[in-house]
Amino acid sequence: MPTPCRPNILWLCTEHQRFDTIHALGNPHIRTPNLDRLVREGVALTHAYSQSSVCTPSRASFLTGRYPVTTGCRQNGQDIRDHEILITRTLRDLGYDCGLVGKLHLSAAYNGSERRIDDGYCSYQWSHGSTAKHGGDWVQWLASQGKSFDDVYLRDPGLLTRRVSDRKYHQTTWCFDQALAFMQQERPGPWLMSINPFSAHDPYDYLPEFIEHYDPATIPPPLWRDGELDHKPPQQMSSYKVRGYAGTTDAQRRAMKCAYYATIEHIDAELGRVLAWLDETGQRENTLVIFNSDHGDMQGDHGIFRKGPYLYEGAVRVPLILSWPGMLPQNRQCSALVEQVDIVPTIHGLLGLPIPPRMQGKSLLPLLGKECHTQEFRAGVYSEYYNANPAETSPFRQPTYATMWRTRRHKIIVYHGQELGELYDLELDPDEFVNLWDEPASNQIKQTLMKQCFDASVFTMDPLPARSAGF
Repeated sequence: MPTPCRPNILWLCTEHQRFDTIHALGNPHIRTPNLDRLVREGVALTHAYSQSSVCTPSRASFLTGRYPVTTGCRQNGQDIRDHEILITRTLRDLGYDCGLVGKLHLSAAYNGSERRIDDGYCSYQWSHGSTAKHGGDWVQWLASQGKSFDDVYLRDPGLLTRRVSDRKYHQTTWCFDQALAFMQQERPGPWLMSINPFSAHDPYDYLPEFIEHYDPATIPPPLWRDGELDHKPPQQMSSYKVRGYAGTTDAQRRAMKCAYYATIEHIDAELGRVLAWLDETGQRENTLVIFNSDHGDMQGDHGIFRKGPYLYEGAVRVPLILSWPGMLPQNRQCSALVEQVDIVPTIHGLLGLPIPPRMQGKSLLPLLGKECHTQEFRAGVYSEYYNANPAETSPFRQPTYATMWRTRRHKIIVYHGQELGELYDLELDPDEFVNLWDEPASNQIKQTLMKQCFDASVFTMDPLPARSAGF
């Protein structure tokens, strides 16, 4: 077995999962008993933020500890630079056997495959998962079972949902099956298994056995106030009209949320299988479990679905849980502002490794000790949208470049190249309904936050290479 300073690492990263989708963290409507267990057995960072509201920039950041502009991945469709060092490469060099199943998405994947750098994964079972074309190894496995993508994934007319006919053929189930097979292999040293299902990405591929747990009549509707978009950037009104509230009924919105919750409950059930195996084999106490998501999902809030040039809490605030029995505190919910670039430096710290100068995140160890120094960790968190999803034509038909700075009380979003912005007082308006950008009374705080946001964007520059001595 690995020594205590070299634990096994189980890293589960979901797609599009918002911060408010775990029962133990305040959502009474969703069923997540196994994620609830992780909350009890670990530290839940309740205010964790993605560095982008889109997949590739976010994933490149939390796998390297570096910001999107630094990694060269500021939008979907870009390839991560060859010299970037993923945490899995570092762990491989330490003797870890690293495996991935599901998504990676650090390079363009629209052709049905993905270019790789020296990423450290010795076992690599790729499945982007959204279509037959992008299903990769999973779709090939379906064919070996005499099934096609269209046999098991059935689109629901009028909804952003798909019904999956059989649990054993679901891409999420396949991901966890392959992960268990990897973990069960005999090996002399520790392992890292990275599980990356396509869920809970739209179109919310639900199973009947889970969606039956949700009654649309009891599910809260999305966050919305009539007229709120009149005082917000026109990109949002365009999204509302083209693929948002304007084309859906209240019943449809609630039905889609039920499907979304069902996909998350399915992930939770598969996680339960893995945790049970760790318990049965005596490996749970020597396994660091990391749970996060690449970014959130608008879920109809503010009249918008899916993802895009939006930096609302639902889009960029994500779940983040770390659990390592005996080594990390248990049943701690920490409200410090943290970023997903902080994950890799934290792994370095937990393994006793120095944090290289190239890393831009901060180790979370100060929040994982006996005391949780919430107010002293970060003054604010940064996220961006730099024309990040050009493959999906914007309803506004104009590239959006935006940066976000969120402090404990306020959030500012600056739209570059446009005289637009958003400013929210999260203490008085936690659901981000009232945009104070043009309010004269808010001018001073707007100027202060704009300077802080500008500073944060500048400090995403690559700290390497350092200047040579002399002139």
